[in-house]
Amino acid sequence: MKALLTVCVYLVMTNAAFAALSKDEVKRLEEAATVVSELRDAPDNGIPQELWKKAECVVVIPSMKKAAFVIGAEYGSGVMSCRNAGEWSAPVFMQLAKGSWGLQIGAAQTDLILLVMNRTGIDKLLQDKVSLGADASIAGGPIGRTATAATDAQMKAEMLSYSRTQGLFAGIDLSGGTLKPDQDADRRAYGPTASARDIIKGTSATKAPPAARAFLSALARDVRASIAR
Repeated sequence: MKALLTVCVYLVMTNAAFAALSKDEVKRLEEAATVVSELRDAPDNGIPQELWKKAECVVVIPSMKKAAFVIGAEYGSGVMSCRNAGEWSAPVFMQLAKGSWGLQIGAAQTDLILLVMNRTGIDKLLQDKVSLGADASIAGGPIGRTATAATDAQMKAEMLSYSRTQGLFAGIDLSGGTLKPDQDADRRAYGPTASARDIIKGTSATKAPPAARAFLSALARDVRASIAR
């Protein structure tokens, strides 16, 4: 009986540590790494480096889709990593959705970046879901080499948002959107009992999958070289 129990525990731990990601989840990580790398190399018209350094977490939603014909909708899937003991945590898979109403037509894809600026914002993101602008304060972030142009509202916000469409960076209004962990993807990556909070804390069963290496490297990269260009 002991031998059987040992085998069962081993299989569960192995499944948690080496769960297979879907092609979509691997693509999310790869595209998120690209978005972060390109932002780090664009200090003059991207996210101020001071804000990168102060951010507690970074949420990246690559290729967020927006479609509208009177009734609009925005939807995207991405990843989030948070600082933990001086290192970036294993990524939490995330989902974002927002609806809108008005005279609108068209479709677009946008790269979205959210900087979570304090622990209160992190705690709210680790809930089942958070309503942006209602449960958590959010503002379009300042753009450029430094954060000196930030308004008082931006500096007090729990989250700062940035978007990039066709190579252009700008603040984006996500008020009314819903952001939540993608529980199905997280369970595939870290096992059936893993929670977003476990992943952020870095428990032994929630080590980052190999596909996340480029994304975490892009977050951890020293930005001084790009600023000096």
